[in-house]
Amino acid sequence: MLSDVTTPQDLDDRLRESLAALPEPRHRADPTHPVAEGVALTGAQLLALFDAQVTSRQLDLAGHWLRSFGEGYHTIGSAGHEGNAALAAALRPTDPALLHYRSGAFYCVRAAQAAGLRFDTEAQLPAGEATPSGSTDPAGSPGAAASAGLAGAVGADPGDAAIDRAAVGGGAPPDGATSDAEVDRVAPTPAPDGEAAASADKDPASASPVASAPPAVAASAAPAPLAGAGPVTETVSGRDDEAGPGTRMGSVRRPVIPAYAEAARDVLRGMVASTQEPIAGGRHKIFGRVDLAVVPTTSTVASHLPRAVGMGLAVERLRRLDARRPPIRPDAAVPPAPWAPDAIVVCSFGDASINHASATAAFNTAGWYDHTGLRIPVLFVCEDNGLGVSVRSPQGWVATALRSKPGIRYFAADGADLVGAYQAAVEAAAWVRRHRRPAVLHMSTVRLMGHVGADAESAYRSAEELAADLAADPVVATARRLVDAGLASGAELLDRYDEIGWQVRRIAEQVLDEPKLTSPAEVIAPLAPRRPARVARAVADAGARAAGADAAARVEAFGGKPPELAGPLTLAQSINAALTDGLLDHPLLAVFGEDVAAKGGVYGVTKGLRERFGPARVFDTLLDETSILGLGLGAGLAGMLPVPEIQYLAYLHGAEDQLRGEAASIGFFSQGALRNPMVVRVPGLAYQEGFGGHFQNENSVAVLRDVPGLVIAVPARPDDAAAMLRTCLASATVDGSVCVFLEPIGLYHTRDLYHDGDGEWLAGYLEPGAWASGHVPVGRARVYGVGSAEELTIVTFGNGVRMSLRAASRLAAEGIGCRVVDLRWLAPLPVADLIREAAATGRVLVVDETRRSGGVGEGVIAALADAGYVGAVRRVAAVDSFVPLGPAARQVLVSEEAITQGARTLLAR
Repeated sequence: MLSDVTTPQDLDDRLRESLAALPEPRHRADPTHPVAEGVALTGAQLLALFDAQVTSRQLDLAGHWLRSFGEGYHTIGSAGHEGNAALAAALRPTDPALLHYRSGAFYCVRAAQAAGLRFDTEAQLPAGEATPSGSTDPAGSPGAAASAGLAGAVGADPGDAAIDRAAVGGGAPPDGATSDAEVDRVAPTPAPDGEAAASADKDPASASPVASAPPAVAASAAPAPLAGAGPVTETVSGRDDEAGPGTRMGSVRRPVIPAYAEAARDVLRGMVASTQEPIAGGRHKIFGRVDLAVVPTTSTVASHLPRAVGMGLAVERLRRLDARRPPIRPDAAVPPAPWAPDAIVVCSFGDASINHASATAAFNTAGWYDHTGLRIPVLFVCEDNGLGVSVRSPQGWVATALRSKPGIRYFAADGADLVGAYQAAVEAAAWVRRHRRPAVLHMSTVRLMGHVGADAESAYRSAEELAADLAADPVVATARRLVDAGLASGAELLDRYDEIGWQVRRIAEQVLDEPKLTSPAEVIAPLAPRRPARVARAVADAGARAAGADAAARVEAFGGKPPELAGPLTLAQSINAALTDGLLDHPLLAVFGEDVAAKGGVYGVTKGLRERFGPARVFDTLLDETSILGLGLGAGLAGMLPVPEIQYLAYLHGAEDQLRGEAASIGFFSQGALRNPMVVRVPGLAYQEGFGGHFQNENSVAVLRDVPGLVIAVPARPDDAAAMLRTCLASATVDGSVCVFLEPIGLYHTRDLYHDGDGEWLAGYLEPGAWASGHVPVGRARVYGVGSAEELTIVTFGNGVRMSLRAASRLAAEGIGCRVVDLRWLAPLPVADLIREAAATGRVLVVDETRRSGGVGEGVIAALADAGYVGAVRRVAAVDSFVPLGPAARQVLVSEEAITQGARTLLAR
């Protein structure tokens, strides 16, 4: 009696029993013909999709086998979700895809498509759904051509012994299996054009990236073979009437499509954390490969959906600009998007994820823009197995919720019906591609083997529920369809299942010995590249263009009076001028956010930008920070240079995961192959006139400072602001950096330093020819000497710079000389400058306008300690409190008096 829990062994046994119980087909169908009336999918294509489903299932079983002896680190599998093979088949291999963790079959099909396997989606368009103008044939698209060389044969190494496969799908190798020695003597299947098939024992790691691709698998051709397996299956029975009743029709095994084996190797490498895994290099098990246009996602709870909407917006915007698109700079961190102009973006997620705030934001943003007439070609795919770990989705809730999304077309499919799911996916994809509007495909699925390897389903599911899911196994459903269609017998499909399982197990054993990451340097290598010389050169080049070829356009943009001729500027005016210069120099730069366009920003920082550059490059968004950052994420990945604004620092906290979990992590989890260049402008910190309360005076940056690789700039002076913004734009362009440009609201319009009317907080704007000499590198501080500058070092930033300079002036009148160090960069901290200036006096006062707990001062003092600093140190910081309204704010914030008193106390030691 089998268990009521779908263990790997249980699932395997039941599937094998189900396949064995399927009969011989009543007749044999021509695999080149459609599998059913009114369906364009051919028998050969359905067989290929079945292979993808089986490969995915065997990968799940292999993952549990690896985990059973501590060599596998990820067991969230795709069992029950193999219907997403149909989704992949309905798309083009150049359509960018952001996939959830249960996408094994999709990934296999996408790899095969890129290698030449075609499902001719354009032939499936419903009446009137003509291919959009300018579309690219899937096989002839640039992305397909570029990735065609990836389909080198992948198989077992010659000489391997037969493998005991009991744990992953049956005992010994299938009856009649060729030995490895025999395999080496099997002639490869000739390509239709006479080209030889790929070498049987060639490992993909050694394959040339420009190796000849295998022939495209036309609708009338059987899938290409896996090197190392037996010859291609051919039915040898002839006419149906030649086979007697009950006679098994003679056939030999069809080897796995090479790209499926390559995809299996990718997935298994992720499971064992191999450095040879193609996307994350041992840092995570995720579905992703740049040449397959599969963008890695690191969460199962919809945090990637806002990025998908942003990609859709960027794809459509770039498509409309394609005829006049400006040339991409050679120093750009992100190359031109590899997808076709009429590509669509697909993103998949589970039913429980539709309740997540990120999903709600993405649906709402897509619908909101659609309502305004702006096109976003995104296909959302909800794979609904009815469960979020152990929590059930209420009956009918998912369909009701998805149907009710305004501006989003609803399609539905049964994931257990591969042919029907394919037809629905083709219809949905064609609708999005033609209309350039968002849609959602609601695909019902089941979940087999629980949420993850350690999940005990019996604790929250009944035996009847588990049995119902097993009865709806999509792999068995596809096998039944193949038998009913006369394309295979149950025995043949069981042989197929065993053959694929045997080969997946062989690959699993091969990847076990591949290297792992072994040092911190290896782990963080792709995290945040810093190439300061190239960034400095990019700033200098921008200055040269502004002073040379672009000089006339620049004068016109500034209304005939460039900012360097306008006299001293405030902080806000300097940022506005630098944004104008950035928009002039970067044709794909876009400034957007709440109130930034028509109003010109709450504080006037973006005033006039929309009039200068138009609503396509400077535009208002809906009031949702998650969506604003998601638009930036997608735009950056598509090749643009987004500069989104979050209106207040306090508003960032609800959307911070888009920076932490999505923007900052993509380089880490793609080994630097993908980047999200972005400069996020955030007005923040306290000290506004009138003390407008908590939201307008947020003084906490701890949530940002521990995000690996994030650049945090805090300009205090107008001249620093322009130079630092140019640095951030250059760093994003050259290194793909994600930068947060934190602008002190309290200093936006400040003009004076020591007394009213002195104008000493204003600064001139550098002419372009001086940008190179005035460049401010990431992680470099600015030092002010006051008096002798020998008694005390004050370390501060933001509003603290102005207060510290005023306090230092008071101390200088008492004969105490100070050097004031403006950190300027909170991440990375300017540690070298900090240590040098601390050692110069031996006394350090840290003035931290953020909170005492979790504030910047903690990091400064830790850096001093780590460097072996042995002098005196004291800290003045804000109280651990939210900033209250009105004069009460002065009770919790740092003041000039507190700085002066802190200095005197330190000097008295």
